[in-house]
Amino acid sequence: MEIGAKPIVWHVIGIYAAQGFERFLLATGYLGEMVAEFVAGEGWPDGVEVECIDTGLDTPTGGRIAQLDERLGDETFCATYADGVADIDLGALVAFHRERRALGTVTVVQPHLQWGVARLGEGGEVEGFVEKPRSEHWINGGFFCFERDALDYIGEGSVLERKPLERLAADRQLSAYRHEGFWDCMDTYKDAVELNDLWSSGEAPWPTLTASGTAAR
Repeated sequence: MEIGAKPIVWHVIGIYAAQGFERFLLATGYLGEMVAEFVAGEGWPDGVEVECIDTGLDTPTGGRIAQLDERLGDETFCATYADGVADIDLGALVAFHRERRALGTVTVVQPHLQWGVARLGEGGEVEGFVEKPRSEHWINGGFFCFERDALDYIGEGSVLERKPLERLAADRQLSAYRHEGFWDCMDTYKDAVELNDLWSSGEAPWPTLTASGTAAR
């Protein structure tokens, strides 16, 4: 999927590269050969290294991270999906993670609802409508920080959002970083249209790469 004629993974890498991150591991699966071909042909900024690792066609999200074990080293690492963009301050996220001293931190967001909401009075009358308000609930926004020991919670057959995060939370080893700025996820065709319209308007709020490959905000 593309935003402005660039695959969304290019935009996701740009969010990190524009804020000083340099080493990227892409855990690929379906159509991984197309991702690898794109990565090999792209002009990345100086110092940015992007490596594709085939983690299997049907491997769940936790299993893909588990397969990167030997490449992750002993330092704190970040992880994200390749379908969401945000104007997130990654430096603040990492600082929050280290301050909390937990094994994992998940960024949580309050997305805008897909529907308008009716405001009802006590007698059941409609007092008005609110067009696509923000949810009152916080959801997983997909930008993570982990310590090396968090890998002990992530098995090769695990879905990251289930047992690994649930076990970390049960052990009080999972913190929540609240991001209140822009966030959107390309889940549907409608999302793709909205993100492309935002990019075309020149008002896309997420940091990314320029056409020449240099990092920009």
